[in-house]
Amino acid sequence: MDWTTIVVAVVTALGAFVGTFASNRKQTALMAYRLEELEKKVDKHNNMVERTIKLEQRVDDLEKKVG
Repeated sequence: MDWTTIVVAVVTALGAFVGTFASNRKQTALMAYRLEELEKKVDKHNNMVERTIKLEQRVDDLEKKVG
């Protein structure tokens, strides 16, 4: 076996490893960002639901007072 073949194989494997690692790291960062944004939207939604429930309770109390 020729040394140049071994060197080329090692360099190719190292390049593939580095490329895969960089791509995986970028994907992980993107997924973390998307998850944070989704959590913000869920928090806003939950806040709206809680406010709606409080409003419904107040309306019920006012209806009892009026009626």
